[in-house]
This record gives sequence, structure tokens and C-alpha cells, in this order.
Amino acid sequence: MPTAKDRILQLRTLLQRANRAYYTDAAPTMSDREFDELLAQLAALESDHPELADPNSPTVRVGGQPIKGFTTLDHALPMLSIDNTYNEQEIRDWISKTEKALGASDADALFNKPVSFLCEPKIDGVALSIRYEKGNFIRALTRGDGQRGDDVSHAIRTIRSLPLKLDPAAVPEVLEVRGEVYIPLAEFERINKEREEQGDDLFMNPRNACAGTIKQLDPSVAAARNLGFIAHGVGQLSDTSFAPSFSLLCEKLQALGIPTTEHRSAATTADQIVDAIHRIDQLRHDLDYATDGVVIRVDSFAQQEQLGATSKSPRWIIAYKFPAERKPTRLIAVDHQVGKTGKITPRATFEPILLAGTEVTHATLHNYGMIRQRDLHIGDLVEVEKAGEIIPQLVAVITDQRPKNAEQILPPPTCPACGSPLEIDPPESAEDPTLETTRRCINPECPAQIREKLVWFAGRKQMDIDGLGESTIDAVRASEIPLNHFADIYTLHTHKEALLELDRMGEKKIENLLAGIEQSKSRGLGRLLGSMGIRHVGTSTAKALAKVFPDFDALVNAELWRLMPMAVNRTSQKKRELLIGTKDKLKTEYETGLGQDTANVFFAYLHSDAARETFDALSKLGVDLTSKDYRERHEIADSPFASKTIVLTGTLEHHARADLAELLESLGAKVTNSISKNTDILIAGGKAGSKLSKAESLGVEIWDEVKLTKALAESGR
Repeated sequence: MPTAKDRILQLRTLLQRANRAYYTDAAPTMSDREFDELLAQLAALESDHPELADPNSPTVRVGGQPIKGFTTLDHALPMLSIDNTYNEQEIRDWISKTEKALGASDADALFNKPVSFLCEPKIDGVALSIRYEKGNFIRALTRGDGQRGDDVSHAIRTIRSLPLKLDPAAVPEVLEVRGEVYIPLAEFERINKEREEQGDDLFMNPRNACAGTIKQLDPSVAAARNLGFIAHGVGQLSDTSFAPSFSLLCEKLQALGIPTTEHRSAATTADQIVDAIHRIDQLRHDLDYATDGVVIRVDSFAQQEQLGATSKSPRWIIAYKFPAERKPTRLIAVDHQVGKTGKITPRATFEPILLAGTEVTHATLHNYGMIRQRDLHIGDLVEVEKAGEIIPQLVAVITDQRPKNAEQILPPPTCPACGSPLEIDPPESAEDPTLETTRRCINPECPAQIREKLVWFAGRKQMDIDGLGESTIDAVRASEIPLNHFADIYTLHTHKEALLELDRMGEKKIENLLAGIEQSKSRGLGRLLGSMGIRHVGTSTAKALAKVFPDFDALVNAELWRLMPMAVNRTSQKKRELLIGTKDKLKTEYETGLGQDTANVFFAYLHSDAARETFDALSKLGVDLTSKDYRERHEIADSPFASKTIVLTGTLEHHARADLAELLESLGAKVTNSISKNTDILIAGGKAGSKLSKAESLGVEIWDEVKLTKALAESGR
């Protein structure tokens, strides 16, 4: 019977071969179901035997743990950009110049035969350098600035068509493959359709979507978007005899299972190269990836080295860029669409036109500042092109043909979906309204945003409603049970029979759900405010507000200046002095966490009809709107922790770190993670480490847990 190690190695080999057969050779060796079953077996074995983990296992194709951030590393060889042109004559001139530099036209020259060029589609994706050592995938770096790039290996490992292991006997010890990662066009359409259904902004083109995907810290995002990769060059190569030319390199890479384009053609004359450009222009609309031109390069690596490079670009390669197809049409309407984050995006509707083989009637106008910049009116004759040959984009307004009845496009003064106040950036009071970039609804219960808000509201770190996850929310919202407002959560107990009819909603699950909902009613004002997705009011700001105001009534009846920072203006500071009594006690008053501009936005929301209805409904349903974090001023002023900056370190026997931090903050302290000259107290448990040493060197006061417990007891805690 094979050992676990043997079975893991066997499964990895089988699945790697199946991936290559499916994605590279287009000759599947097993069904999807069989592949998935074997992959599940491998994942289970790897989970049981973490000591046998391999970063290049086929299981990484489905993603893994999110990374904490990007590492920027040096390229072994610079990744230079390519010169480009939109002019066929400039291509002919470049060919002539290249032939002359190589001496191909001199009878006595070393090169006594025509220079061989290669032409292939220019993929509009993201350039990468992928490094293999002894046949193992080591890392993938973006181009970056050409000298250094970001390590995006976590995302690139999910590309099923890219082998993570090569035959070490068939490759040099170091092999850097350079190429383009892309999102297939069908996949791009699927992603944008999903984003549209969810109210998200659409990706402008596959390249932007791809760049955003590989820069996600969570590799499961890349795994879900089915990225592709096509090699188009080489970086560091420990054995230069591996391939003397680019055409032979591509043959070897293809044999190793690394994808290369099948639309490559050789040419030795300018006429042949121009013919290749026209041929690729015709076929590019049938490819499964976006193309924006044709790359022409000298085939021989020796000749490439002879030609060299400028500081920016190699002299042995150039790209011919296809001009985007552009047509005029008439703008007939502008809709104001509200996304799930509340952002309002104007969308143009115009008379249908045929662009790049498809009928086009809509284009995003991005923001209202852009509309003002272009002086765009309903009825204008406009020019539209497809950005990246995919997304329609309005690129010009023909103002000298404006009809007399053309209408000015006015941005909505309130949310088109719910009528609530809007946050505008920059504010409308700014001198130049053409600079406006964002107009956003600040009502967290706006129907255009509510699904995502409900998911956030019920989350563990928010109202912590056990059993009310995404799938349950979606199932309830797909039924006839109302779930369109936060308050609707607290009426679900009246729909128990209907809940039982939902798929996978048994009696026990519903009992747990309703119990979780009931428990959440007592979380208090701070947790509630931080759970509602109110613009500018996250967890920390909500907690800060709950320390200043004892309940929602006190918050909603407070004057605007009480929401602002103490140093915003003299008026607010004077009023605080009168309220509290002396300047010395000012330091004991909590900040709300809001700045001057954000306080105005939050104040406007609090006094809107939408807010009034939301909080009234929650209160009537038994949700506690009093603060669990509020302390009377004298309690704070008398606390030994008031206005102190405190750092916690080491292992504490009698206090959980998170609970202790919350308790200290309720007593007026500011708890931070790092030691500095501004730290007042370090509370050190066992195995305190470097923070203790740094505190000692800075002369910071150090408390042990005994002293902490005594101080808490004196504070009545």
C-alpha cells in the first residue's frame, strides 16, 4: 500500500499532466469530475500532512491564504518597454534601419542573407517575468519600473495553463520566461456582467481587470478569474545555448507546456511584414484575448545582442499599434446609476453604432467633473471608440454641430435611488466644479447598496449575527420574505414558516439564526454605528462616538461642532471650554474620530429622513441605541489612564489583549501597537521581547500585570 507521500506525489503528477493536456495540448485526458475528485483527494492529504507542503502543488490553482503585502524585487535583467508606432511607413523605415545596422545590405558583410523577422499579435495584458530554477517555479514579477517589480507569485500560481514544474533535464538551471498575463475575453464579459448585477463599476478593459486581479492580496480572486498566460520572450538564461533564436525558444517552451502564440509568422521583407500586420488585424477579433497591435522582432538572439538597446527600449523590436475604431453618433440620454458603494456614475445612451463588430448604445461618462470639462449636452454629436477594443468610451464632443435644443446635463442633487444627501468630492463649494471626481449617496440603507450592507452588518466583527451569512441573506432576499432594510432582520422571526421552506434551512438552523438576531439587539450604539456602513464611520470612529454620546438621542441632538476635532476652529474650542470648564480638562474629552469635512457629511446623514426612519425602526424593534462605551466626564478625568498612550506586549495571564485594550480605551487611554517617545505606559506580560527593550531605552514607564490590576481596581474596574 503506497504511503501518503507516495500518493501525494502520484496525484500531483497526474494532475499536472491533466492540466497540460487540457490547457496546452487541447487534448483532455480525464473528465472535469474526475479531475475535481483527484484534486480534492490531494487537498485532503496535504491538509493531513502539512510537512509535505509544496508551493507548486496543483492545489494552489484554486488559491490559498491571502498574503500580507507585496515584496518588490530586482529583475535579473531589466524589463525594457517596446517602441511603438501607428504608421506603416515608420515600420518600413525601422526595417531598413535595422537591416543597415546588421550589415545585411553590404555584399562584404558577415551577414550575407536577409534578416529574419518574426511577427505576432501584441497581447494587451500585463507583462511578467517568471523565474524557474531547476525546473521549479520560483516567482513571478511584474515589469514595475523595468528595474524592479512586485512579486505576484501568489496570483500567478493559480493560472492553470502555466506549468509550475518543468522537466529539470530539459531546461537550464535558471530560466526566466517573459510574457503576458491576461483575462480571456469571455471571462472578462462574465466578470463585468457580475459586477453590473452587483452595482459595481465595470472594468474599462481586460488589461485593467487583469492588473487589478494580480494585485489582489487574496489569490482566490485570481483563481476565480481564470487568467491566461502567453510567453513572448526570455530574461535570465544560465545556458545561452538553450535556444539561439526566438523562434526556437518558442518551440522549446511550447514543448515544455508553456503557452506561446500560434499566430506567429516569419518575414524577411517589409512587404511581408506589412502583410502580416494586415492579416493579424483581420484575425484579432476572433482571438480569446485582447490585442492592440503587432510585435515585430529580429529572430536571432546574436543579432539582437549586436543591435543592443537604448536606455528605454531594445533596438531589435518594435510594435505596430492598431488605431482604435472611432465613429460619430448622437447623445440621446444620460442615466445616473448608483453602485453598491453609493457612488453615482453617469451613463450615456446614444444612437446605435457598429464598433469593432458589435452594436454599441451605451458608454460610461465616469463622473460629473468630466461632463463639465467637455461641456457635454443631451443632443450633442459625439465621437465614440472602444477603449482596448472592448469598452465603449465617449472621446470627443463636436460642439460646433450642437443643436439649438441641446439640454445641459445636471448632476443629481440627491441620490436617484433613495433621495438621500450626497457626499461630493471636491465639495460643490470648490472654485472649479470640473474637478469633481465623486458623487456618493451616504445612506447606508440605499436600496442600490443594501445587499452588501446587510452582509457587513451581520458580520462577526459588526453585529455578529450567527447564521446570517451571505448565502442565507441571498436565499432570503430571493424569496418573498422582506429583507431590504436593517430593520427587516429583526422581523425575520415573524416569517418562520416561510424560512422553513427555503433550501437548507432546517428547524435547528432557524432557531440558531433567530437566537443570534435576538442577541445582537444588545450590542449597543458603538457596534450598531460601526455595522451600518455609514460613510466615514468605521469601527474605530463608531466606538469614539459612543464614548462621547450616551445614546442615539444625544448624538442626533448634538450640535455640529461637537462632532468636529478640537483644533478645527476657535469657536468649537471655546464652546468646549465652557462645557467642560477648564483648558486642562480639554485633554480628557474624547475625539469623535471625524474630521471637519467628514463631520459635515455624517451630520447631514444623521438629520436626513432616511436616517430618522432607520433608527426609529430599529428602536421600535428592540435594538439597544444606548452606548456601552460611554463614561461620565468625571470618571474619565479621575482615571489613571486618562489621556495616556499605552502599549500592550507579552503574555498576560488574566486579561485577553483585545478586551483589555477596549477596557483601557473606555477609561480614557489611547492604545497603540508600537513604542515611541510619545508612549506613556508599556504594560508588559511574559516574554515581552523587543518592545520592552525599546521602552527601557526610551525611558517609558513600565507596568507589570500586578500594577495594572491594582490600577483597574482603583478605577472601579
